[in-house]
Amino acid sequence: MPTIIFLNGTSSSGKTTLLKSLQKQMQEPYLDMGIDKFIWMLPSRYLDRPLWDDVLGKAHQSGPLGMTLFSGMHHAIAAAASRGNNIVADHVFVEKAWVDECASLFAGMNAYLIGVKCPLEIAEQREKDRKDRTLGQARLQYDVIHQYVTYDLEVDTSLLNSEECVTKIIERLKSPPVAFKQLR
Repeated sequence: MPTIIFLNGTSSSGKTTLLKSLQKQMQEPYLDMGIDKFIWMLPSRYLDRPLWDDVLGKAHQSGPLGMTLFSGMHHAIAAAASRGNNIVADHVFVEKAWVDECASLFAGMNAYLIGVKCPLEIAEQREKDRKDRTLGQARLQYDVIHQYVTYDLEVDTSLLNSEECVTKIIERLKSPPVAFKQLR
């Protein structure tokens, strides 16, 4: 049975670093089907305001394009896993509708929901340092990102380095997932 790992946290919380570390450390291949992959499929003009607001730039919510885009992402992940692919995906669950859709799609699958946390000031500094993010996303997402979810595991990237976080995640995969079942 394929495994799906969702990493949910604010922009610049460390999700992508953990995703890449997981891909390196897992014995079997895991496809990166995360939010950044789907965002970067858009024409580049959508990555800046005002069009960004139609994707993910509004306070505490997605725009109409984001609702469609990320629903497509959820269904693509489910389809890929149904064909036997292991998946790791970073996400920003700022919409309850996304959580509900994922709970419906993944409750019956071997799908784990991992919370990736760090203090806001660290996420904001990372966001500035990266220079490839829409500034302000960490602050916009911070108060809602963990609001609608229950986790199989939470990691704090300000307290643990990426290898320590990945070790905890891999250890958690030894037990069945429960988060999406509880959310459904």
